[in-house]
Amino acid sequence: MAEVGIFVGTMYGNSLLVAEEAEAILKKQGHKATVFEDPELSDWQYYRHHYVLVVTSTTGQGDLPDSIVPLFQAIKDEVGYQPELRYGLIALGDNNYDHFCGGGKQFDALLQEQGATRIGNVLAIDANDHPEPEVVANPWIEQWGALLS
Repeated sequence: MAEVGIFVGTMYGNSLLVAEEAEAILKKQGHKATVFEDPELSDWQYYRHHYVLVVTSTTGQGDLPDSIVPLFQAIKDEVGYQPELRYGLIALGDNNYDHFCGGGKQFDALLQEQGATRIGNVLAIDANDHPEPEVVANPWIEQWGALLS
């Protein structure tokens, strides 16, 4: 089965909760999954030839949480073209803000620009509609995991 690195950007812990649920679901499906709460570029580099799942929330200004900004900048500044990368993305946000799920959208745009292949659609979860994001994320993760080889 597949090896999946789950890279988390969180402010209040919701993204980490979703990531931990994803890890359990993917392992149950027979995949090898690892959560990186404070992700580093070296972790990312390993999974470039496997699969990546980015789970990130968004600040009120539409930016990434501080916990994942160093990784995002390193990917942008040091990695460049990575057509071998296959990834999924779960973005958490609040539609009361102008830049709903902006952090996740920024990450997705960067990876697309670098030639990576997204598996499935981006899952955008609105905190107003879903105060427990794992309720929405878990079925999506099950479907996403089934697409991995």
